[in-house]
Amino acid sequence: MTGILPQEFAELQPFAGKWAKPTEYERAAERRSATPEQLKAFYDAILLRLPDILERIDRYPLGEVTGGDRLLLHMALSLAEIAPHVEFYKSDPHVPFAFKEERMFGMHSGIAD
Repeated sequence: MTGILPQEFAELQPFAGKWAKPTEYERAAERRSATPEQLKAFYDAILLRLPDILERIDRYPLGEVTGGDRLLLHMALSLAEIAPHVEFYKSDPHVPFAFKEERMFGMHSGIAD
């Protein structure tokens, strides 16, 4: 997904192209394709701004986040996807001792982006 983040979050713009994905499946695929350094850089950058992001997103009714704020929401969800990998797996993008995640694929029906 491409788009422009709100000006207050301009420092996160370099991460938006990779991490602002609308579905869990896309976010997991990005995590699996990332290097440990990419995971850690994204984690460190967005974690600092997470309270501000959540406060901003909370202004919307559920399911009605739009524009650049929707990108922020998707990036916050990507943080939730990668945080365990940074915090527990030494930034390994894969789940240790697990089957290949690529065997699983998500199907999303009726989800508007």
